[in-house]
Amino acid sequence: MSYQSQLNTESFWSSSVEDLFSQLSCNRDGLSSEDAAYRLKQYGPNLVKDNNRTSLLLLFLRQFKSPITIMLITTAVLSAFLGDVSDMLIILLIVFVSSYLSFWQEKGANKAVQELLKLVQLRFSVIRDGCKQEVPFEAAVPGDIVQLTAGDIIPADCLLLDSNELFVDEATFTGESFPVEKRKGIVAADAPLMKRLNTLFMGSSVVSGKATALVIHTRVYTEFGKIAANLQIAAVETDFEKGIRRFGYLLMELTLLLVLSIFAINVLLHKPALDSFLFSLALAVGLTPQLLPAIVSINLSTGASRMAAQKVVVKRLSSIENLGSMNVLCSDKTGTLTEGKVVLKEALDAGGKTSQKAAQYAWMNAALQQGFHNPIDEAIMTAFSEYRYNYKIIGEIPYDFIRKRLSVQVLDNDGSLMVTKGAFKNVLDCCNRVETAEGIVPVDELMQDLNHRFEVLSNEGARILGISYRRFPTSSIVQKDDEVEMVFLGFITFFDPLKGDIIETLKKMNESGVALKVITGDNALISARMAENIGLKSAAILTGIELREISDPALLQRVRQVDVFAEMEPNQKERIIRALKRSGCVVGYMGDGINDASALHVADVGISVDSAADVAKQAADIVLLKRDLGVLLNGIIEGRKTFANTMKYIFIATSANFGNMFSMAGASLFLRFLPLLPKQILLTNLLTDFPETAIARDNVDPQSIKHPQRWNLSFIRKFMIVFGLLSSVFDYLTFGVLIFLLHANEKEFQSGWFTESVISAVMVLLIVRTRLPFFKSRPGKLLTRAAIVIVLVVLILPFTPVGLFLGFVPLPFSFYGWMLLIVMGYAATAEYVKRRFYLKMTIRK
Repeated sequence: MSYQSQLNTESFWSSSVEDLFSQLSCNRDGLSSEDAAYRLKQYGPNLVKDNNRTSLLLLFLRQFKSPITIMLITTAVLSAFLGDVSDMLIILLIVFVSSYLSFWQEKGANKAVQELLKLVQLRFSVIRDGCKQEVPFEAAVPGDIVQLTAGDIIPADCLLLDSNELFVDEATFTGESFPVEKRKGIVAADAPLMKRLNTLFMGSSVVSGKATALVIHTRVYTEFGKIAANLQIAAVETDFEKGIRRFGYLLMELTLLLVLSIFAINVLLHKPALDSFLFSLALAVGLTPQLLPAIVSINLSTGASRMAAQKVVVKRLSSIENLGSMNVLCSDKTGTLTEGKVVLKEALDAGGKTSQKAAQYAWMNAALQQGFHNPIDEAIMTAFSEYRYNYKIIGEIPYDFIRKRLSVQVLDNDGSLMVTKGAFKNVLDCCNRVETAEGIVPVDELMQDLNHRFEVLSNEGARILGISYRRFPTSSIVQKDDEVEMVFLGFITFFDPLKGDIIETLKKMNESGVALKVITGDNALISARMAENIGLKSAAILTGIELREISDPALLQRVRQVDVFAEMEPNQKERIIRALKRSGCVVGYMGDGINDASALHVADVGISVDSAADVAKQAADIVLLKRDLGVLLNGIIEGRKTFANTMKYIFIATSANFGNMFSMAGASLFLRFLPLLPKQILLTNLLTDFPETAIARDNVDPQSIKHPQRWNLSFIRKFMIVFGLLSSVFDYLTFGVLIFLLHANEKEFQSGWFTESVISAVMVLLIVRTRLPFFKSRPGKLLTRAAIVIVLVVLILPFTPVGLFLGFVPLPFSFYGWMLLIVMGYAATAEYVKRRFYLKMTIRK
């Protein structure tokens, strides 16, 4: 039975709630746990993309998608038709082993990442067994009754049952940047998506208000699922991914030129066409870093595991490299620079004196509101718990980022009372009177005094909220339009102490090349005092009002000089991030609120915390299990280690590989035989790649993680030319020894060249992996062991039946003496050239 036949709910927005309850066999009390489990089995996990077993097969087959690999398999099969079955078997075996190695590493990386992502799994509130529970998104089933509040991501397509000032961000579906107000009711069956005001769509987020809703569709049957099925929306390409892509283009150009040239020249020299073609392809494989995807996956997954140990969970692996490259971090101050434990200082009347009435009304507003309880509300309820009364709440106007205030309506002995709490200026704007010790007076008489008192309190470093009220003769439910003609009651002051180690942490971040820019909604006075307390004695401050007057080109020139952005609105945060990126910075943004989602998405690295609003966690690339800049700094260092280890493989692949392949290509032009058979080249490539898989766990020099590192294709190209040519010099020296001193025949030449080539590649790996002299930088244990194993295998192989099958023969012992001299000479020269190369590059910078 199909999903749609089970649920006749194609136009559910035009159906009554009772009809849908009947169709879904549920009610307002929610499902039982047993019923939910049965439905989950019946409908499947609430995932847009199913993670089934065939994904492993697809992952394995993906390892063979390289055009060169496909051509090798094709030509191997062709050689079998021509009678050379042994060559076909050897080539296919080597290609299979190389591809399986890549598959095994990538599979392990994917599994590790999935385990880490479970730590930051999104959850939602649902009524089951008659009580409110928190369950993962995948557990949503048709018939569930969900409860939503500000910051929640909607887990499925739902019909509204009840709502209160509910505004939802549906930009993903409609492109509309402003939140949409939702309300219960019935909508015409042919209503377009943006007109379905009684419907909540999977993937949209609650900006403000609260709601209770009935889950109708899950999985691919949601509007989001339909879009995902028809469109393949690519994630934003990271700076590291761009570098990998450009590097790939460079290798493709070199490979194509090499294959065509060598094949054409060998054919002109009347060498067998099939052997020449296989030889050219094998050279291309030798030049191409086949294991690059696996190496990147290993490095990133290893880095993610190390970062998890530092309480940093990576949601998007490629963001690790950007974290290591980050040179600007934008963040709010609360919980990052401060303890994040808001402590209420006092409740004051309009004259600045302690006020029990202001405290009582503040408790009423904080305790009775039904939306998201933030640390300020918790601080008020804790400090003023003695004012707990059994008020009956009858209405609420939830907080939003435009009004910057929240109102609750209660019934008391005198009728209906609305109490409003919020940003001082926003509360004062809706007041026309002020309550003083002498009585109630017009607000104009005390406006100057109120603003002066606000400035004095702010200069002391306190965060200030205003509190006001208004009475109504009836119990009619209040609306936003009723927030007028109110009475200003007083100030509620808070402080959030700086973290004890924040000054030292900021100093370490600055020494690591990461500049901190604070973006906060607090006023400029509080922000200036905070900047002074953390050591920024003359911090440049830009307010939101000033930002509105600055053009984009002017902001581009100024944004790097500003240290603190104060009184910022949510949309202004995104503008700041974009300006910093255009100015050439790699920008990280750290946020945990509903209004941080767009900035998190735009930043090169979006960073959130495990306690953040769902919409912020979903938008983030990295989630901290502990909100601490020290933890983030550890993550940055791990990101730099991952980047450094990835670049080691790039340098090795573009030095020894390029040099060896270029040398063999040249030698094939003057030798009467091929310097290495195609199967021997593939084996060489496989053996030299094997120790490189251990690079992910290699030690990293302190110099490589001291400052942010970024892709530099020009640097890579110069490195490849210099060290490739150096490799070729010693390759041709080896050829000379084999031909003129040892008078080697074809098989001896191939055996000697294979032995020297692999051992020298292992040696240059140990040299190139560090900018220091190689004896001053200890390689990782796994890398050392892998290198030793490969050297032993290469030395023993010609004396084994497998070696004979591959075309190798035992060599005279005199060859090993010459080989030792060549390898030692190569190592010494490479060390000298490396030092000169980095010195020259440093001077040019």
